[in-house]
Amino acid sequence: MRLVASDIDGTILGHDGKISPRTIRAFHACRTAGVELVFVTGRPPRWLHPLEEQLGHTGRVICSNGAVVWDLEADRLVSARTLAIGAVLEIRRIIKDLRPAALFAAETLSGFHLEPGFIENESSELLTQFTPAPLRETLTADDAVVKFLAIVRDGTPDDFLAEVAPAVEHLAAATHSSPGVAMLELSLPGVNKAVTLAEYAAALGIGAADVVAFGDMPNDIEMLRWAGHGYAMASGHPEAIRAAGQQAPHFDDDGVAQVLEERLASLGVQHS
Repeated sequence: MRLVASDIDGTILGHDGKISPRTIRAFHACRTAGVELVFVTGRPPRWLHPLEEQLGHTGRVICSNGAVVWDLEADRLVSARTLAIGAVLEIRRIIKDLRPAALFAAETLSGFHLEPGFIENESSELLTQFTPAPLRETLTADDAVVKFLAIVRDGTPDDFLAEVAPAVEHLAAATHSSPGVAMLELSLPGVNKAVTLAEYAAALGIGAADVVAFGDMPNDIEMLRWAGHGYAMASGHPEAIRAAGQQAPHFDDDGVAQVLEERLASLGVQHS
């Protein structure tokens, strides 16, 4: 275990926005033992505050499902893979043909653009700072889209993904990370958490065999398959569990912490 790569939401972070004390201790013990830590998330850089405030993490973070690498300590962009505006608008047209009620949003390197109605209510404080407007009016040729979002109010995220993914695969890679809301996340073809994590690990001289990875949703599948030791949360999506070689206990039981504690103990590392 030379590198631990962990998803954030549903894996180490709960709906209350908290990382458990046990999980924090386990990550600190890894760091003390000389194990590298990297977090691999669907979140954009502006939503990484739990890592800084609760874990004191200052390293690099793989964001937006692998499309962005962000340096937390320097608060700067390291790299990005972006969708062209023309491709974004064509993806939108294709999905609209399939599901006329679909609504869209675009995550760019400089901000967030969302269509009117994309937020069903004002429950998401993280999005209320953005003013809804038609994407054709707010997106410009200078905008670099790292993640395009599509949402419908009926059906399941799995069904929506199964319908859309093959229709847009020539333009984007589609996945989802929501357990209940039918919202898809679309990136440049070939971009996912595993691709960027593999590059990050290689830069450190670490191979897949020495990587322990944790995740819980379909956007973690490639990462869980790539890592030498991929653990899906017992509380995770069935597809993620099938993809992973191993299973971590339920999120509510501090599953990530349990696995890390056992692995550190096997290395002869004492932790408290």
